[in-house]
Amino acid sequence: MEYFDIRTPDGNVTGEIKERTLVHRDGDLHGTSHVWLARKNAAGKWEILLQKRSQGKDSFPGAYDISSAGHLPAGQEFLESAVRELEEELGIAAGPEELRFVGWHDATIVTEFYGKPWNNHELSAVYVLYRDLEPEEMRLQASEVESVLWMEYDECRKRMQDGTLEHCIFLDEFQMLGEYLNGKGNKDECHAHSGQK
Repeated sequence: MEYFDIRTPDGNVTGEIKERTLVHRDGDLHGTSHVWLARKNAAGKWEILLQKRSQGKDSFPGAYDISSAGHLPAGQEFLESAVRELEEELGIAAGPEELRFVGWHDATIVTEFYGKPWNNHELSAVYVLYRDLEPEEMRLQASEVESVLWMEYDECRKRMQDGTLEHCIFLDEFQMLGEYLNGKGNKDECHAHSGQK
């Protein structure tokens, strides 16, 4: 069984801990970490790594999603969880200092899966990791991730909006990521490359 800390709207823990299925039944606010992998392609455009969720997931099976994301287990904080999920889901070892904080995202989804109500209210810490790795260089967690693919940011946003990409990504979060990449991201990337031989 998985247990989550119930949180306040500013991300602090309330002291209450609940089991995952009850949190999703009752719509309690809980924490998640979202990490987007980004790289520049030969044309100088940003590409984003999408993961395809495994068919066995309890929500949105088979849909394209954030590069790496996960709920915060009780007692764990956002950045620590982000680093752990990267290692578990994609086999990518990254130091906390490599993750750039993009912002906070508060979202609610009320739907159902497998005939059961699913009321999800999550506060997400959104990060970006600049890493140019091909899918075959990653070690995917089969129970979580079916496959991964790189897609140019603008194409991904267009396909999300026109319905040609089956996904469970929040469009406002994706736009926040794009604004970050086209602002601070360009500076981050230049800085990173200037330190390489």
